[in-house]
Amino acid sequence: MKNIALFAGSFCPFTKGHEDIVRKALPLFDHLYIALGHNHVKKDIFSVEQRLQWIRDLYDGEPKVTVMAYEGLTTDLCRQLGVNYLVRGIRNATDFVAEEELRRINLTLNPDVETIFIPSSPEWAIVSSSLVRELWSLHADYSAFLSYKLPEKP
Repeated sequence: MKNIALFAGSFCPFTKGHEDIVRKALPLFDHLYIALGHNHVKKDIFSVEQRLQWIRDLYDGEPKVTVMAYEGLTTDLCRQLGVNYLVRGIRNATDFVAEEELRRINLTLNPDVETIFIPSSPEWAIVSSSLVRELWSLHADYSAFLSYKLPEKP
């Protein structure tokens, strides 16, 4: 049986912190899906197509990575793809509490999928997509947190 993992998020945008989690996850799994999901609570600034392209460009040539978008429950996507593990990045204790609650819900919805928590490297523990969006909206330098350039703010 292959170890297949899914790293899901809204990734608006996909930060160096996300890249750090992928870098750590890749040696652990035979395949890693990076799945861009729609979060109805968050307001996405960049289109799904643009976010997918940024992530695909980062992992172009990496055969163990598939980048995709989805809607609906992550646990349903796991069933469709034959995923055994969900990968979640943890920056701090607050993240852990929220992610542990989500892990328990996901296990109830799909007991065949276990969640693996991967702690972020210290230099990326302060980085969040919302921080980058705020810097971008204020025309501040966000380049230390992304591996690509965002479009100019109108």
